Amino acid sequence: MLFNSKMGCCCFLRSTVVLVLLLSVVCSVKAIGANWGTQSSHPLPPETVVGMLRDNQIQKVKLFDADYGTLRALGKTGIEVMVGIPNDMLSTFANSEKAAEKWVSKNVSVHISENNVNIRYVAVGNEPFLATYNGSFLSTTFPALRNVQRALIKANLGNQVKVTCPLNADVYASTTSLPSGGDFRSDIHDLMLAIVKFLSDSGSPFTVNIYPFISLYSDPNFPVEYAFFDGNASPIVDGQTTYFNMFDANYDTLVWALQKNGFGNLPIIVGEIGWPTDGDRNANPIYAQRFNQGFMSHILGGKGTPMRPGPIDAYLFSLIDEDAKSIDPGNFERHWGIFYYDGRPKYQLSLGNSNNVTLVGAKGVRYLERRWCVMKPSAHLEDSQVAPSVSYACYHADCTSLGYGTSCSGLDARSNISYAFNSYYQRSNQAEDACKFSGLSTVTNNDPSFGSCRFDIMIEPYYGGAEGRNVMDSKLFVCLKLPEGNVYPMKEIGIGIVGSTV
Repeated sequence: MLFNSKMGCCCFLRSTVVLVLLLSVVCSVKAIGANWGTQSSHPLPPETVVGMLRDNQIQKVKLFDADYGTLRALGKTGIEVMVGIPNDMLSTFANSEKAAEKWVSKNVSVHISENNVNIRYVAVGNEPFLATYNGSFLSTTFPALRNVQRALIKANLGNQVKVTCPLNADVYASTTSLPSGGDFRSDIHDLMLAIVKFLSDSGSPFTVNIYPFISLYSDPNFPVEYAFFDGNASPIVDGQTTYFNMFDANYDTLVWALQKNGFGNLPIIVGEIGWPTDGDRNANPIYAQRFNQGFMSHILGGKGTPMRPGPIDAYLFSLIDEDAKSIDPGNFERHWGIFYYDGRPKYQLSLGNSNNVTLVGAKGVRYLERRWCVMKPSAHLEDSQVAPSVSYACYHADCTSLGYGTSCSGLDARSNISYAFNSYYQRSNQAEDACKFSGLSTVTNNDPSFGSCRFDIMIEPYYGGAEGRNVMDSKLFVCLKLPEGNVYPMKEIGIGIVGSTV
């Protein structure tokens, strides 16, 4: 065969250019991560969740604890792991290097050496400087951070595993309402500088949680379109820079704060970012898909933000819904997952790691029997036991899908009551006594789901998880619709909802 050297050279050059372009695309964005929370009454087995991570090519996971079963399941997978230390442990580690060393030995060293878990970070605390904590962790966070770092160094893991402290975006603000006016919050400014210097000296990243949804939820005048990445919002002009979405503006406010204080090159991790699908009028699958896909598309090009060009390291919040989370911030707190409680995908989403736009759900999930607890057809809405029964059911289960603008807002009064009863019944593993509400309830084999409101069947309980997952909340906000236009108004009381006429 004759070889044309000119043609061969051209083909070689063309192939080389294509390869370089492909490599530039691959290297332009860091693999997306996901937050794996476990505050669920019926968590999926860790092995099932790890299967979901692998099937969806999610290469990084952020945990909020260091549960043994979870870490064991992550062993030998190559998935990059950030383990977490809860806020209630900060005081212990702040006051005792030995306690920090013991924790690192048990929850980091052993898993790396014996199970080949790819632990890369230890998150010391979680948003400890939130204004709503009223300074509870101001004196313990930094000392705990230092002691955990020292423990890692003592365990010969100082170069392999880095400490960080996930912080809410409220630790910085702008004095001018523009990103360039960014600086750390005045009441914690000195503390933040000490932490930032420590992170820089340790080769550790600054981790921040950014939530455009919370801004929309908290401010009725917040421009909805500015929360998304479609470019439909009126932009904000900051000198020579134009911002078309809140994420870029918020992220760059942090960059300005770091730069002003001499740490402009400190690596940044977006520890949490996402959008809930229920529990509020702006929390729905359409908005969630729009936001999360917009965010993925926004970072896939590797352009970064105006102040910090380049790949963005981020973890979606969150992987799976958690029906036992506190709802103090709002009823939406239990609905952040891109998957439902049972591992079903909520919407189409391309994570940028393949051409697949459909999330792969959990495999081998086992459900309880197909039966539901509902209000008896013969029961009366005017029965005096209705309100306390619903209050009891919602206090011990999850009724956050009830209320204005939620997935179950179209239910009538009887269906609202049935939803509450069924939620408690499923949470209680369909125990016979769990559908006995003062003669108001009965078990049915007919699915009462209606429209967008799904009456769930619970998955079989998994008993191998961490303790303390059946966390009940002290208050819940829901409405019960009654005939003739009357409403049980929203009330905040110790055991849930109470009925009263308007």
